[in-house]
Amino acid sequence: MKTGLLAAILAVLGGAAALAFTSLFVVDQRQQALVIEFGNPQRIIQAAGLQFKKPWQNVIFFDKRLLDFDADAQEVTLGDQRRMVVDAYVRYRIVDPLEFYKTVQTEFAFRQRLGAVVNSTLRNALGQVPFAALLSERRAAIMRSVSEQVARESAQFGVKVEDVRFVRADLHPDNSPAIFRRMQTEREREAREARAQGSEQAQRIRAEAERERTVLVADAQRQSQILRGQGDAEATRVYAEAFGRDPSFYDFWRSLEAQRKALADGTTMLLTPDGDFFRFFRDMSGADPTRAGIAPRR
Repeated sequence: MKTGLLAAILAVLGGAAALAFTSLFVVDQRQQALVIEFGNPQRIIQAAGLQFKKPWQNVIFFDKRLLDFDADAQEVTLGDQRRMVVDAYVRYRIVDPLEFYKTVQTEFAFRQRLGAVVNSTLRNALGQVPFAALLSERRAAIMRSVSEQVARESAQFGVKVEDVRFVRADLHPDNSPAIFRRMQTEREREAREARAQGSEQAQRIRAEAERERTVLVADAQRQSQILRGQGDAEATRVYAEAFGRDPSFYDFWRSLEAQRKALADGTTMLLTPDGDFFRFFRDMSGADPTRAGIAPRR
């Protein structure tokens, strides 16, 4: 009797454990769950923790974190017929698990659909712009337009696209040499223009400086000539005033000055002693005895 009762208790406990095992499940805080009954969605569970379901129901878990999708690199023809290899990535969230399950069911299937959306959007957007636009401030606007377009087309899957960005955008290997040569030619042209402008500016600065130098030198020479003339006039006046007081001394001083200048470089001169050049050696007054009616001494 006791053995039968124990077996019954164990059977009840086993059944309860089996029921609990098939009816209880835990939703992680990083996940969201969709309860499925015979293939039909029943309810969405967003809250984390211990949850209950019917034993015959199934639970599908979806990540509710920000997810990344790296699209395959593809070749794109730009608006100016240049070819580029573009590699983009997408960041998205699953915001409606029910719609996500109805449309694509699995994340693998969604990534295939998302890759097609990204590729077609990039081709349409980049096919209308030239290569130079991707190197300018327009790049941010182009990527914003691509992100908005991908977000609109992905909303039907219960997904919210947060951003679309380029991992890389390189020229096609066949186009790179020609593009690099064109870029080099353009940079050389800009360098020549910059050098020409610099040379022109340097010549203008030099001409202006030369003009200012000429004006300054001319003003300085004019001022020096004025000052020299004033000095000479003042010296002449002083000399005239000084020598006017004693004309004989002035005549004597002038004779000595002439002799000093004439003999300054060691020049040898042959002169008669009775000439005017030595008249002050004959008489301190400088008088000519012949003119004065006095016969010279023999």
